[in-house]
Amino acid sequence: MDVPDGRMPDRYAHSDQARPGLAPGARGPVGTLFAALHGELTPHPWRHTDRDAYSFFSDRSLAMGWLDDIGAVIRQTADGVEETRTGAAGLWGMNDAGQQHPLAVPESSLVAWFQVGVEAVAADRPLPVQPFLRCAGDATARLGALRLDAVQVLLPVQGLDVAARPAYARFPSLRAAGWFVDADPQSRRRVRVTLDSGQDPSARAVATAMRESMRRLAQDVFACESHSLTDHDPPATRPPLDRSWLGPPLHRVTFHGTLAEWSLDALGWLGGFLADLAAAHGVRTPLLLTASPS
Repeated sequence: MDVPDGRMPDRYAHSDQARPGLAPGARGPVGTLFAALHGELTPHPWRHTDRDAYSFFSDRSLAMGWLDDIGAVIRQTADGVEETRTGAAGLWGMNDAGQQHPLAVPESSLVAWFQVGVEAVAADRPLPVQPFLRCAGDATARLGALRLDAVQVLLPVQGLDVAARPAYARFPSLRAAGWFVDADPQSRRRVRVTLDSGQDPSARAVATAMRESMRRLAQDVFACESHSLTDHDPPATRPPLDRSWLGPPLHRVTFHGTLAEWSLDALGWLGGFLADLAAAHGVRTPLLLTASPS
């Protein structure tokens, strides 16, 4: 992967330039979803192909109907130019994925990372963080057995149109909280979750209001007990990011609480929920979420 000047390639930049599967002027991503999985990966002894994280993630995205691959085939005919639409709408377009990353710190526990251009979401839907992390988990499981110690997700909060949300979905993620209602109580885990707005101070500015909203809203997936402006995650989980957000990490808030389960499924729901809350309280910049067991 070519990384000029130490920056992540921005294949899906905000412009009308063509990108694979998207004609100029057509639908396009409103931001970048990035996930870094930290822990330990034990390769499967039976693996005998050279298929990689990108291949597995792309195939799983397509199989689940999450891959946006709308495009066009242009043909020259006797009557002029003929355009045939191809593909289908989805939640994201492929960007990149891998196991090693050129921007990861030497002591990093990174085992896999995934990056996509997320398409505009409907007004009554959250950012698709839950299916994104589920897809990342499924792809990683093809590579080996994962012990997940921490996860980082870049949340493109700027892509949420809060003003357009209907009254029944002011916080769209709440509509899916029922999935965890009958989860095994023994699976509940204490976690700490850091939100970082980089050079923008908005994460710290809305921390108290977000915690109050967590207490008030009807959900039992994440029970927030406290928040701190100083207790953050260790340097080994510094994000391998640059252009996709307003880094480096500067303005952070860490929430302490109990999550329904330590799984990429629950962490994905939490990411969508925190993005909803942040957008509702006026945040308009990408947020980096870092979560780990307490």
